[in-house]
Amino acid sequence: MASNEPAQVPEQDQASQPNAVIEPISERPVANDVPYSTFPVWQKKAIVLSVSMAAVFSPMSTTIYLPALNQVASDLHVTSSQINLTVTTFLILQGIAPMMTAGFSDGAGRRPAYIFCFVLYIAADIGLALQRDYAALLVLRCLQSAGSSGTVALCNGVVADLVTSAERGMYIGYTSVTSIVGPLIGPILGGLIAQYLGWWWIFWILTIWAGALFVLILLFLPETCRKVVGDGSIPPPKLNQSLTGIIRERNRAKAGILVDTAQQDAVRKNYKLGFPNPVSTLRIAMDKEAALILFCGGLIVSLLYAVTTGIPSLFARIYGFDELQLGLVYIPFGGGSLISAFTSGKLIDWNYRRHAIRNGFPTTKNRYQDLTGFPVERARLEISLPLLYLAVLSLIGYGWVLDYQTNLAGPLILLFVFGYGAMAAFQVMMILMVDVFPGDAAAATAANNLFRCLLGAGSTAVVVPMIDRMGVGWTYTFASLVWIAFSPLLWALMKYGPQWRKDKKTKVDAKEKEAKDKAEAETRGEKAAPSLTPEEARNGENMEETEKEVLGEASEKR
Repeated sequence: MASNEPAQVPEQDQASQPNAVIEPISERPVANDVPYSTFPVWQKKAIVLSVSMAAVFSPMSTTIYLPALNQVASDLHVTSSQINLTVTTFLILQGIAPMMTAGFSDGAGRRPAYIFCFVLYIAADIGLALQRDYAALLVLRCLQSAGSSGTVALCNGVVADLVTSAERGMYIGYTSVTSIVGPLIGPILGGLIAQYLGWWWIFWILTIWAGALFVLILLFLPETCRKVVGDGSIPPPKLNQSLTGIIRERNRAKAGILVDTAQQDAVRKNYKLGFPNPVSTLRIAMDKEAALILFCGGLIVSLLYAVTTGIPSLFARIYGFDELQLGLVYIPFGGGSLISAFTSGKLIDWNYRRHAIRNGFPTTKNRYQDLTGFPVERARLEISLPLLYLAVLSLIGYGWVLDYQTNLAGPLILLFVFGYGAMAAFQVMMILMVDVFPGDAAAATAANNLFRCLLGAGSTAVVVPMIDRMGVGWTYTFASLVWIAFSPLLWALMKYGPQWRKDKKTKVDAKEKEAKDKAEAETRGEKAAPSLTPEEARNGENMEETEKEVLGEASEKR
């Protein structure tokens, strides 16, 4: 039977056959035919959904509390600036804690890290629900932040464990939906609970919700860390096993799929259960390319927090809103953010494929790809930069419509536009960080958290005093102009980023080769020859040429 599919013409005959159907270079298979992950697609989606639901607690714990700020300040007899410190300290710990969680999970696996995070988070929520003291509130909010913030880094680490760069935009789009749902429904829930039950019930609700999800993760979430289970075919240690993992292992054994013992031994060498080490995160933060991405991404988040923490005091003063109405004000912002999650992922993957076709770079799902020769910075930032400029322009307008106390529709529409642009742009920056550091996804996300939370904490602490002194219009105009002033850094990253990555990879490969040669020499009982610098190599060649000339002259004389 004749096939309906167009015949593929050999490459050498394509030039002579103008009507031939040419397979795009970007769709041709790569040389490495080994699957990136052995988890089936349905299970990868289920895993990503589970960890996304876990990651919702970090942004949810920030925003669910915001509509109740005025009520908490009144009950504890403190000022608005003092109660804003509970948000600031929360953000500081939200930046620092994932450094420890990421380093721990990259060595010991994702499951032990999830267990630690949930135990700490639930304990802090119970304490917050029971306390009635400002100092206790401040300390317990820090512990709550430490427990919840690690789940965001773990979520991106799991995505990097399961999928390649070609499909990462789609999956991180999935994770963004739940991380945006937190800021979207958090203020609404917080306003309802504070209005009708009291602000302390916010933390009882979080305790119940987190406890239910923790049981599901404990039973069903499999280990995915590639340093523990490889591509998923290596059984994890007993501490890392879940119920579904045990069932999957038995099914593979019944199907006659044997474990590669050599690969298992190689993977087990990387497994280490010890005290969390933030060095990997700090190393990434000190990288030249990473520092630019992290700083610019942190500035975006500082704008986000400057807006969200300013809403309660501004809308209560200008429009006379109560806690429930303040919670509803966050709906346009959250709606724009939610739409960005559904649309930006497809845009990101489309632009990646477009550049892949242009550069003759294969795009294959479920296969590892080396991005050294690919301009991934341009593919990502061409989507991010226009969205960022849209966000800052809408923020300037938002500040001035509030300053002139216009109709409520004005600031709400601009909140929607700002939420869409800022969240979509920040999502691109997160994907780019994982692209640049694919083997350290959790640590890269932790470095991202460090910058965004520290800069966000700074903006949270100063936004209300700035509004009191400068006015809301000039405050948000100044914040927008600061970001515009630093935006050329991203244009520089597009131009120089690929070469920086290439130089970095050359250095890493040289170190790995030297270490390998040294290890092989030691096994033979020899001393490894030190690697020569280019100048030393040239001097050696000149000495060899001189020796040959001297020997040649001596031979002629004889």
